Amino acid sequence: APFKLVILDEADNMTSDAQQALRRIMEIYAQNTRFILLANYVSGIIEPIQSRTVMIRFSPLPKEAVFARLRYIAENEGVKVSDDALEAIYEFTQGDMRRAINALQIAATVSKAVTEEVVAKALGMVSPRLLRETLYEAVKGSFGKAATQIYGFVADGGVGELEIIKQIHREMLRLDVPEYVKPEIAYIIAEAHYAILRGAHGLTQIYGALAKVRRLLKSV
Repeated sequence: APFKLVILDEADNMTSDAQQALRRIMEIYAQNTRFILLANYVSGIIEPIQSRTVMIRFSPLPKEAVFARLRYIAENEGVKVSDDALEAIYEFTQGDMRRAINALQIAATVSKAVTEEVVAKALGMVSPRLLRETLYEAVKGSFGKAATQIYGFVADGGVGELEIIKQIHREMLRLDVPEYVKPEIAYIIAEAHYAILRGAHGLTQIYGALAKVRRLLKSV
């Protein structure tokens, strides 16, 4: 090959000083070497390197591609994985293949028969099916019952409030409601998420956000 190829993964985790040194190396060996920098966040790459490279952005992988790879791995490793478990893994990893494979590996250490419940327990998340039922209860049924279930996710299931609010955000936007209402719902959940990040009481913020969404939907 006319060029040598250098691939640096997680380049956005390099310090600014290290990236400055890398920039100089890229300039010195530009005649016979090509550099590929892989990063999750382009903001983590210093501007001098950005200006010297072509940025190619990749979208999250489609569900079918992730499922196919996870099924292939599970079959070769002697692990049984259910369809709802794959759905839960995809929900947790949002199209990131590396995270999805890691999630499957973690779940497989809990049980060789990987189900949605096993995935939820292994990854510290709420079962998507159970969360959907709880959210439906919160906005259209018994709010008290829903609040008790959410408390159980934290107290008994050990799921963090931040993970719950992230899952709530994704599920809320799938509700069968008018499209013009969804931005308002997203804003309500985002406010609660931000408050939790700033140190506010997690459960209080979650309850408050769900109560606001409930009132909003009743007014539609």
